[in-house]
Amino acid sequence: LRDVVVSSRAMRTLTIDVVADVVCPWCFIGKRRLDAALAGLPDVAATVRHVPFLLDPSTPEGGVDLRERLRAKYRADPEGMFPRVEAEARASGIPLDFARVRRTFPTLAAHTLLRHAAARGTQPALLEALYAGYFLEGSDLGDVAVLAALAGGHGFTPEEVARIVADEDERAVTRAEASAVAAQGVTGVPFFLFDDRIAASGAQPVTTIRGAIERCLAERGDRP
Repeated sequence: LRDVVVSSRAMRTLTIDVVADVVCPWCFIGKRRLDAALAGLPDVAATVRHVPFLLDPSTPEGGVDLRERLRAKYRADPEGMFPRVEAEARASGIPLDFARVRRTFPTLAAHTLLRHAAARGTQPALLEALYAGYFLEGSDLGDVAVLAALAGGHGFTPEEVARIVADEDERAVTRAEASAVAAQGVTGVPFFLFDDRIAASGAQPVTTIRGAIERCLAERGDRP
């Protein structure tokens, strides 16, 4: 028992807010890199919180053609962009193949569900399932049936999913959270905030994320 108490006291804790959208490949990569960084810090107990970001709030139900959207945004052939993202994803253990990802979908409902998953302790697992559903299967994350299937193993019944994502008050809360983040100056994702002390933008390397965590803890006086 004494060993358990000593071990518990030795744990260092912090909160990490991750601003992301579930149809952003770099956010998926950033999540995996954060997971890897934390796995390399076994004495750190982190509470990771998902913060919604809407890359394109105007995306209609049923989605739009991903390549047309990217071509209009970047004025370039999107096929030339995919290989680098796929390579970075695979280096993080994600078998990303954009041949499977044909459309981009609205994400307000998915973010709303993720907010409710936090209280159930299943937010990280549900987030991983949403990323995998979209990027590995091309699933429509705006479809209630798809969300119910993905959330079924993470504390939700199909009836709960349908009720939550259809509730306009719930959707308004999600919009307000996303708007607040944008108003604070976050224009790109993923965006990490470690213990409200240190910020990092983009899918940073594992070593950079680990260094930010260590610096944050050191500034508080929490050393290994």
